[in-house]
Amino acid sequence: MIKIFVTGGTFDKDYDEKNGKLYFKDTHMNEILKLGRSKVDVSIETLMMLDSLDMKDSDRKLIVEKCIKSKENHIVITHGTDTMTDTARELGLKKLNKTIVLTGAMIPYKFGTSDGLFNIASALAYVQTLTKGVYVAMNGRVFTYDKVIKNKDTGIFEGMI
Repeated sequence: MIKIFVTGGTFDKDYDEKNGKLYFKDTHMNEILKLGRSKVDVSIETLMMLDSLDMKDSDRKLIVEKCIKSKENHIVITHGTDTMTDTARELGLKKLNKTIVLTGAMIPYKFGTSDGLFNIASALAYVQTLTKGVYVAMNGRVFTYDKVIKNKDTGIFEGMI
């Protein structure tokens, strides 16, 4: 079984047509997995619905605690991309004996052109095949938590030397 922790981020944002703003309602994870015809055995738990720029140290602490306490050794975390590497670093420094993959989206799933479906599918594949550790999976690529940055100019995650 794979544990999926939902924390919000662009992945789960909805669009309010009346005021033209993005907002959070519920996670789209069940719908996404159904659309993708996923046969992976998962348990989904929503921890929070936040833009990662609004995430506080206490929110990251909750994510870490939930990963530590999880009986599953394979964990995927959906997360906003702006501070995903910060949370990955917090988890990586704990040296947990688990495989943890963080992923997100640059475009909300509900827009229909989102990269979220591809990214969650990749994360689910990576979490089943990688050795224990903490990873960031975006755009078909995977990086260890300590060797990744988000290029703010391109919006693409890149490896670091």
